[in-house]
Amino acid sequence: MDKLALFVDVQNVYYTTRAAYQRNFDYNKFWAQVTANRQLTTAIAYAIDRGDQKQRQFQNILRAIGFDVKLKPYIQRADGSSKGDWDVGITLDAMELSADADVVVLVSGDGDFDLLANKLRQDKNKTVEVYGVPHFTAQSLINAASRFVAIDDQLLL
Repeated sequence: MDKLALFVDVQNVYYTTRAAYQRNFDYNKFWAQVTANRQLTTAIAYAIDRGDQKQRQFQNILRAIGFDVKLKPYIQRADGSSKGDWDVGITLDAMELSADADVVVLVSGDGDFDLLANKLRQDKNKTVEVYGVPHFTAQSLINAASRFVAIDDQLLL
């Protein structure tokens, strides 16, 4: 049985599924699919905390499914732009927490993770599965993965 480390870029999944399908990602279906016949070593969902009740409820749902939820505050800059990404945190955790895993699953379409996927595959000898919305997943990330799994109707609410 393969050992699995799972890392989910919540903001990326939310915005890409909404843009492509006007629907939400089904975390329960995803969990059942990705953990089937695998031993889970770690599962982290990375989210931005805006402090509202609806988000807290969603975060509690993720925890109930089995995710450790890591939160970072949403930052609104004076110029109107905003900041709220977990790229460095996901990368550091994936490098550190996947040591015991055979398979690393990354749920994101962000091309910045192509370096991580390559490093895990080539230097750490991991199988890297990337789940992403096809139209919004960087080709460089798809190419860097051992396997790309399209988020489509089967993984949507």
